[in-house]
Amino acid sequence: MTLPDVITHYHSKVDRPFQNLSDLGPDELSEVLKNLKQRRADNPGYKRMFGKLYMDFRRRTEAKLRDLFEARGGEPERQSPHYFVLGECAWFSGLYPDPDTVKLDWPSLPKKAVSFTYPDSFVAMRLGPDYGLPPDPLEPYHERVYFMDELANVVAEHGLPDGDVDETYEGYHKRKFEKYIEVQVWTDQPVAKYLESGR
Repeated sequence: MTLPDVITHYHSKVDRPFQNLSDLGPDELSEVLKNLKQRRADNPGYKRMFGKLYMDFRRRTEAKLRDLFEARGGEPERQSPHYFVLGECAWFSGLYPDPDTVKLDWPSLPKKAVSFTYPDSFVAMRLGPDYGLPPDPLEPYHERVYFMDELANVVAEHGLPDGDVDETYEGYHKRKFEKYIEVQVWTDQPVAKYLESGR
């Protein structure tokens, strides 16, 4: 099986890429979440879910993810990563009515600043039941963080997730969710031009 040599960050065209909610202070975060909720209400084409417990769920997931990465010898430069998927994912693109992407060549990225989970880190870190989500059956790749040089072995054992679009995205966060391999970039260096230019 030929593995993708790129990773993809998806975002709406009306937003610049790599706007990480975890980087925001409480006041700014509250305003951004309010705007995201209103945007989804105004345009059903925006399908991402941001419930009232989302940020607590996210921060606990990121803390666990970071701890596991450091325990394996990872050297994160950020408290929370920049998020990508391996290759391309039609399902993730379908979260937006106007998707745009940033692609990076992952083999060129610094080994100790990049990790991946199988599948999405929210699923892999297994904190969902604390927030009312149904537990997924425990898999051998859950609660694990991998380096990119382990990718071929993980995919050989478990295959690539099916990233096809949903007929409906309604309630996707409550269903079994294995749509992509998530890649976490724990440094600003590879995306610095986007952070500096605002585009």
